[in-house]
Amino acid sequence: MNFLKRYFVIGFLLLSLLACGQEETKTVTAVDFNLQGIGLEQDVMRRDPSDIIKVDDLYYVWYSKGKISPGYDATVWYATSKDGKSWTEKGMALAKGKPGTWEGESVFTPNILVAEGKYWLFYTGVSRKFKQPYNPDSKIGIAVSDSPDGPWERLPNNPALKNSDNPEDFDSHLIDDACLIVKDGKYWFYYKGRQQGKSPAETKMGVAIADHPQGPYVKHAENPVIPGNHEVAVWTQGKGVAAMIGTTGPDDITNTIQYAEDGIHFTKIYDLKNSPTAAGLYRPEAFTESGKGEMPEWGVKIGKANREKAELPFIQGFELKF
Repeated sequence: MNFLKRYFVIGFLLLSLLACGQEETKTVTAVDFNLQGIGLEQDVMRRDPSDIIKVDDLYYVWYSKGKISPGYDATVWYATSKDGKSWTEKGMALAKGKPGTWEGESVFTPNILVAEGKYWLFYTGVSRKFKQPYNPDSKIGIAVSDSPDGPWERLPNNPALKNSDNPEDFDSHLIDDACLIVKDGKYWFYYKGRQQGKSPAETKMGVAIADHPQGPYVKHAENPVIPGNHEVAVWTQGKGVAAMIGTTGPDDITNTIQYAEDGIHFTKIYDLKNSPTAAGLYRPEAFTESGKGEMPEWGVKIGKANREKAELPFIQGFELKF
């Protein structure tokens, strides 16, 4: 055997051994199931569900509710459940802000933080009335309550997070979709942002961190931490942070679950099949810093409305299975 052939054979064997030693990336599949009480309903829009918390024997979820398909003319409502499948709508949690304010035309895309014996409701607001074509100017505010049932009091320093003044920043046009965890004794506020002149398909994800639930939240210097993702769903996993990435972003990150021990530098750990749209997850360890956070088993999302039947968005459940 001449030298070149021997070199080729040895190289091929080494590559084969390396390939055999590498485990194939596992796939997590989201399996849908229907909900009672907040599911499909004629002429009613429900979308953008929050993550789910459990208080005593009840699960709680918050969501946008209105009469048009987008969330840009909505208020925040909530529902409770004993089993995660049959829900009772309890009523409006947060109305639109005063006319002419940053939240005067819609409040939507809520999420929840439980900290310091209180409940902190994060929500998106816009000041521009919805009409096509629409150019949203969203910012994020916080309301606080002693009870998950309210009443909710808006913080005086709202908006708690707003779009950047620098047109070159990834979030210079708008921000939306808060998702909260507690890590390293601080409050980590993940969100999505869009740069001026960019399309929704070019949305990216950042994080802002605070010492207190009410802020001030300081955007991380390495933002954006994920170069895509139209919906923000993160949870504590072990000592780190995992993120669910849907269909928006570069091909190497879409339809995956990413992980970062430091909460900043994410890499793929699973492929994701049937990516949930606007997922809200049941994450019992999200605010505990227990180091015992695991892959969520279930959550809620925006259901797939049939436009030909003039259906409006609704809330649907899903389970995550290997």
